[in-house]
Amino acid sequence: MAAKKKSARAVIRDIMDENIPTQTDGLTPNPIKSKIKVNLFKWTEKQKEFFKLALHPDTRVVFVQGPAGTAKTFLSTYCGLQLLNMRVLSDIMYLRSAVESSNSHLGFLPGSADEKLRFYNLPFLDKLDELTSTAITTKLQDQNRVSMFPVNFARGMHWDHKCIILDEAQNSTIKEITTVLTRMGNNSRCFILADPMQTDIRGESNQGGFEKLFSIFSDEESEAHGIRSFKFTEEDIMRSELVKFITRKLKDV
Repeated sequence: MAAKKKSARAVIRDIMDENIPTQTDGLTPNPIKSKIKVNLFKWTEKQKEFFKLALHPDTRVVFVQGPAGTAKTFLSTYCGLQLLNMRVLSDIMYLRSAVESSNSHLGFLPGSADEKLRFYNLPFLDKLDELTSTAITTKLQDQNRVSMFPVNFARGMHWDHKCIILDEAQNSTIKEITTVLTRMGNNSRCFILADPMQTDIRGESNQGGFEKLFSIFSDEESEAHGIRSFKFTEEDIMRSELVKFITRKLKDV
């Protein structure tokens, strides 16, 4: 007889090795109609620690620091999908600062503004495809369950029951990160992700703000307000042993 398929909550319980505290007062008024099929993966103990922190009902903001290859975006997107399945959140918003790497510029990319911005959104779309499928990713977009836009579009917005993922936050200024954090309304959850080794911001007057905010909010008072900090190291790199070696060699450069 085939094994009974586990529910999303049962899968999360296995990951966390404990029951998730019941959350009934924070359920979204706009839940998904049918559960999203999320692929199963073998998680490391460090990743399980992240899930325990990120999925706890009291958590509102998580500052996540770590080098390339530690699956920061992947893990945050996974949490967003599971929170949709648990009907805690209604949709996922993916944000990035429109900062070009190296000497490339957005204006040199072909197509319309939307087509140009698609290049910035590819990491998120790739993670969704890997966690679910291309068909489900398309369906989520069609249903407005996922959205993607630059940080500077966030001003004036108000977010209730949303999962906000600010990716590549090493390229965001303090003002930009503050803009994102101050959009949060009732029961939203925010992931601020950064790899300080890969900042593309140039000029002393426009330095990234992630490391300073990571330090400011890494205290007991912030934790009491649901703001948590989590740090991955080069030992947590899962992409390949080569990337782990390169990161270790370049750590102090």
